[in-house]
Amino acid sequence: MAERSTAAVDVADNSGDNPLTAKADGATTDGAAESIDTADTAEQGPGDTGGERKPTEPSIATPELHSGHKLARRYRLEECVTRLDGFSSWRAVDEKLRRAVGVHLLPADHPRARSVLAAARSSALLGDPRFVQVLDAVEENDLVYVVHEWLPDATELTALLALGPLEAHDAYQLVTQVSQAMAAAHREGLAHLRLTPGAILRTSSGQYRIRGLAVNAALRGITSDTPQRTDTEAIGALLYASLTQRWPYDSDAYGLHGLPKGVGLIAPDQVRAGVHRGLSELAMRALANDGATASRQEPACTTPDELVKAVSAMPRIRPPEPTFTAPPEYQRTTYQQGTYGRPPAGPHPAVTQVVQAPPPALQGRTGKAIKWAVSALLIAALGLGSWQLADKLLGHDKGSGESGTSQQPNKSDGDKPKAPVPLRIQGAEEYAPDGKLQNAKDVGNTYDGSTSTYWRSKSYRGGPKLAPYKEGVGIVYDLGSEKDVSGASIALRYGGDHTTLALYAADSMSSSAPVESMKQIATTTTSGTAAALKATKPVKTRYVLLWITAAPYAPNDEFSDPGYKQAITDVKFTG
Repeated sequence: MAERSTAAVDVADNSGDNPLTAKADGATTDGAAESIDTADTAEQGPGDTGGERKPTEPSIATPELHSGHKLARRYRLEECVTRLDGFSSWRAVDEKLRRAVGVHLLPADHPRARSVLAAARSSALLGDPRFVQVLDAVEENDLVYVVHEWLPDATELTALLALGPLEAHDAYQLVTQVSQAMAAAHREGLAHLRLTPGAILRTSSGQYRIRGLAVNAALRGITSDTPQRTDTEAIGALLYASLTQRWPYDSDAYGLHGLPKGVGLIAPDQVRAGVHRGLSELAMRALANDGATASRQEPACTTPDELVKAVSAMPRIRPPEPTFTAPPEYQRTTYQQGTYGRPPAGPHPAVTQVVQAPPPALQGRTGKAIKWAVSALLIAALGLGSWQLADKLLGHDKGSGESGTSQQPNKSDGDKPKAPVPLRIQGAEEYAPDGKLQNAKDVGNTYDGSTSTYWRSKSYRGGPKLAPYKEGVGIVYDLGSEKDVSGASIALRYGGDHTTLALYAADSMSSSAPVESMKQIATTTTSGTAAALKATKPVKTRYVLLWITAAPYAPNDEFSDPGYKQAITDVKFTG
């Protein structure tokens, strides 16, 4: 059995007798449920992640701001969700882009103001979609504020664990995505140092995102001499809690009960029955970072990269099969069972059915006369039908001989299919609802009539499907006025498996509306360098979005590294 490590996960925000699940009335800075933090104890316990806090600093008064206050005449503060240590966090509205954002505020003379600004700007440069993105970091009017994304559809891991342990597949996705994201961050020299259940968000699409990279630790003055080991052990604690619904230390935290005092660190499958054995061992390898490992464990993982390799070496855990309720057994009716009109089976005497004899044939002179009359009528009817048929055929041949051509009914012009008409493109802008443009200056190259010029996307590590790194890339085209759009032909720079494209009717050329709210015109998938999209029914619109959600793998070139990417050389619309 392993000894408990002293570099565990911070219990400062939620330690004590009041579990976080009892404080789920407000919204956190990223859209999950949490109420205002009023005390973040500076004392370090055995389960504190997040490195070491700096020596006690003089008390700094939190700026007295109120709902409705505007920053930079753009960000309107709505609700304070955290207030401690001289800083406050708010849910706000970006009135320029009309979207919700989160804002951290602290005085410019705060001892940690410079480090918070530096951490925010470094985090913003990472640009990894697996992290909640920093949008702005500003010092203005004796205030320092950091603006970041707000995810209204996301749920904190704290709230998920309040409902019970995660399924093995969900826990596997959690440790896979979080460890890969943190490995990428550490390669860029960034550490989190405060990976708690409140820092992990699961979106409605099932993706896990990490908030507060570098910034949360800077706000609280947390540092570490071994940042990689600190973050790795924090991931191990998150996995342990996801498997057992228990915190892997002897203190309660984040609404979870800790382990019994004095038993040390025991494997998750010894805490709760039915825990996946491979995930249990993985959690122990990540937690036991002081060199004390359980006897059945492999060597400890001390960096996120080592944890990523350990996860990839495991057999993949598939999602559980969906359960279907069997329909009720089909009850056959009496008629279908073949008993309709029959007497019920039983010890009743059999009843002989009387078979009626057919009527006798017509006899005598009268019968013979009727027979001859019927025969004559049949012969007359056949003769009349043959004469009418011959008359029609002769009349048809006569008409053909006189005109020299067969008489065919004239089809109206409305019955003829209309030839597609080229639609002229008046302008274009890159579509980036997340605010991250690909190559906006070159969108004009896609409709300049030249196949040697092109617009290109950036290169992504995962594919062909760009999500979760990027939901998609695209361009909105202006047709000048509303037109019936029936299709498009697209020339691409890179071939391979595979490119997925779709056309949508957009509301404007600079639209920031989500793709899900737009009407789809057509979609297709290709492995070549050309794609043809054809609508089932033309759609009337002025603005057309060309949206790419999957791209093939392509080697490096003069513009970008090897990866999953695509470039558009020519676009033509038809109506």
